[in-house]
Amino acid sequence: MSLEDRGYLLTEQINPNSQQLDRLSTLEMVEVFNQEDQKTVDAIAAAKPSLAQAIDLTAAALQKGGRLFYVGAGTSGRLGVLDAAECPPTFCTPPELVQGIIAGGAPALIRSSEGLEDHAEDGAAAITSHQVAAIDVVVGITAGGTTPYVRGALQEAKLRHATTVFIACVPAEQVDIAADVDIRLPVGPEVLAGSTRLKAGTVTKMALNILSTGVMVKLGKVYGNRMIDVAVTNSKLRDRALRIISALTDLSREQASVLLAQSDQQVKLALMMHWSDLPKATAQQTLDQQGGNLRQALASLKS
Repeated sequence: MSLEDRGYLLTEQINPNSQQLDRLSTLEMVEVFNQEDQKTVDAIAAAKPSLAQAIDLTAAALQKGGRLFYVGAGTSGRLGVLDAAECPPTFCTPPELVQGIIAGGAPALIRSSEGLEDHAEDGAAAITSHQVAAIDVVVGITAGGTTPYVRGALQEAKLRHATTVFIACVPAEQVDIAADVDIRLPVGPEVLAGSTRLKAGTVTKMALNILSTGVMVKLGKVYGNRMIDVAVTNSKLRDRALRIISALTDLSREQASVLLAQSDQQVKLALMMHWSDLPKATAQQTLDQQGGNLRQALASLKS
């Protein structure tokens, strides 16, 4: 069986700045990594318009009851699963709202299953098994842009009329695709040739951070820059919840603790109750009427 030569891909090329990597001192090696990592910030800056478009489309879909799916293989898949897993504790979202799909399933999170990325039909089957619909958003993540599993998933998602987003670290002229949003993050050849868990992995994590956080801001899960939908599930998060309430209301920590208890450990509801002087049930009803957006809920009381 003949194999496609992927040497033309930016992610597979040789980095001239690290060709003597094995001969450098430890400090020199670290310096090379640091210099190359600067390129991730520049790549994100160049992708700002497409990232903003992805945020707006995803937020609109989720507001209508849709879901966000990340699809990838290897490092790209693991990064998608990680971002999805971080949403419930940070924004108190149900686990099904943001989901990560990785080639090979859960075992691939801790043990390499890169061989499974070659099957486009498996990517399509994953989309089918998750019953992806037109209201959903599917983000395909592939550093080199060619991963069959991801491309198969996106193709099936398009057939189902879902919104599709493509994230890759190669320019469009090297690898083209039909997607609603095309996010390109060309960080250049890796310090270790072809090891896309390095710069490509870093810039992908940065992009996913921006995407998911931006969407949650649009969904009203943030007030100012505070995570007012934080899930109070351990002592650290309870401390954070108390500090958020105290900082936004000027209540003492003890008063904030009482208010948090009265709101069943829900920071957003606690703030709504405090600022509106409404009882818990009415405050929650007002929030629900405004889609959980605290600012809109408070404004509705003045109109």
